[in-house]
Amino acid sequence: MKNILGISAFYHDSAACIIISGEIVACAQEERFNRCKNTSEFPENAIKYCLEEAGLVLNDLDAVVFYDKPFLKFERLLQTYYSFAPKGLSSFLKSIPIWLDEKLFLKNKIRKGLKKIDNYDSKKMTLLFSGHHLSHAASSFYPSPFKTAAILTIDGVGEWSTSTMSIGSENKIKVIKEMHFPHSVGLLYSAFTYYLGFKVNSDEYKIMGLAPFGDISSNTTQDYISKIKSEIVSIKNDGSIWLNQDYFEYTTGLKMIKIRKWERLFDLNKRSQGTTLNQQHCNIALAIQQVTEEIVIKMAIEIKKLTQLDNLCLAGGVALNCKINTKLLELDIFKEIYIQPAAGDAGGALGAALAVFYMYYNNARNLNIEEDPMKGTYLGPKFGDKDIMKLNRAEKTVFKRYDDVTVLIKQIALEISKGKIVGWYQARMEFGPRALGNRSILADPRHPQMQKMVNEKVKFREGFRPFAPSVVYEEATQYFQLKEESPYMLFAPKIKSNLRNELPENFASLSMQERLEYQKSQLPAITHLDFSSRVQTVTKQSNPNFWALLMEFKNITGYPILLNTSFNVRDEPIVCTPSDAYNCFMETDIDLLVINNYLYFKTEQVKS
Repeated sequence: MKNILGISAFYHDSAACIIISGEIVACAQEERFNRCKNTSEFPENAIKYCLEEAGLVLNDLDAVVFYDKPFLKFERLLQTYYSFAPKGLSSFLKSIPIWLDEKLFLKNKIRKGLKKIDNYDSKKMTLLFSGHHLSHAASSFYPSPFKTAAILTIDGVGEWSTSTMSIGSENKIKVIKEMHFPHSVGLLYSAFTYYLGFKVNSDEYKIMGLAPFGDISSNTTQDYISKIKSEIVSIKNDGSIWLNQDYFEYTTGLKMIKIRKWERLFDLNKRSQGTTLNQQHCNIALAIQQVTEEIVIKMAIEIKKLTQLDNLCLAGGVALNCKINTKLLELDIFKEIYIQPAAGDAGGALGAALAVFYMYYNNARNLNIEEDPMKGTYLGPKFGDKDIMKLNRAEKTVFKRYDDVTVLIKQIALEISKGKIVGWYQARMEFGPRALGNRSILADPRHPQMQKMVNEKVKFREGFRPFAPSVVYEEATQYFQLKEESPYMLFAPKIKSNLRNELPENFASLSMQERLEYQKSQLPAITHLDFSSRVQTVTKQSNPNFWALLMEFKNITGYPILLNTSFNVRDEPIVCTPSDAYNCFMETDIDLLVINNYLYFKTEQVKS
């Protein structure tokens, strides 16, 4: 038996994970506990939770592993400044003291962080460091159902690597090809995220959501694509890229891009955060989405050529781009694709632990395709009656307790069918960026105004943002052009043509708001502009209560589908505790809140 703690921290998306004899026992992101989205802080709270869930103390651990190699990253930093000297002096003077004080002496920093948690014997503690992209690769391959697979990792940058191609076989992973900094698909996409006024390492998914508002047939969009490929990025046949550093500042500066050069190239000022989006912004979002799809598809073709394998595993932040994933699936380059649901840096904590278990300790894999090692991502903390009653006393809540959860599910399905928005909080919290039915906000996908209502009055976020459908797995293909199970919202198939409404001939020339509000299908609240939907398929085995709710909604409406969005508001992490859920409920226009078998109301009058 081996007990291994994996940690990711100090950059973004800090997290912790514990595996016991290869079983993934607990995983959680630190942001859920300290309530700071994408936090880089040492995951003290997440580690405490993982230890408690596993029934361990630090002295019980065989190894602690960090998901990154700081000395290699420091080497990359120094060599980059040297290569671009004398440029970057201000950035050098700002970043080097931080590296010397915090990150270069990471062993001591980790040991000190662990000492705050538990008084362990540091002499007996085995502290290891996994390569960044090895952590990503391991996070996808080892939980996959594949004995052998090609592995593609794509993100911003690890130590030197920005993308790797590997082969996973049995319990080993071997890198066969890699791309190095400063040439990076993830940084290219993040640069456009920054240019369009969104947050880097946080809002990249907004570019994906904005892209369908672009017009692929317009000369402007085609001109943007042409300029990106001729001026900013050169794309090779194997998917490797060369980024023209004349347009970037991330190597030596304090910003992602050279703003004036971008503004001259695209004839568009850099958008300030929160300002109005126009058609040019939409077209640029579509342009970079198209270019990124082209790059990743070339990478997939190359790794297929190199490995001749039928299965592909994906990880790294770019693997969260469900439009790209869907393209890969539709092209049939590989027979099967597995994507780590926590594909970003949070999942690096898990991958690091798995890499140590299988590669460092040389343990054999026991594949069981009937079981999901990720356990539906329901790997976070759960809270019971004791915690709920503590909340009820502190907040003097208005609630009704149901002894029979079946009765509660029938009631909630009926309320959603009447247009109510429901906070749905059950059992263990999800690991990764998606709410998959345990920390979710649910609504009726048939409602013509529901997307607008949830965006404006609940999430307090941009109106263009789409919502995902959760659908019972057994009936998913009746509604979506889905080729396989999609339990983690990592694919965005289109809704079936028989459910679509015909678009007017002038649709592309309508304003952004008019296109957004046009009823594109019989399920308008979950149908994006291009008829796509980021689908979650739900099985009775994976989440019995959520599956039962979907089936009850079908009994009432004929559709086994609900709008499902994460239980949080803009710029806040997904709720963790019952108190987090209740506060979000009271501060938004969520109509009803369910915590386990408790139903909450905002006033006594509603309850009666």
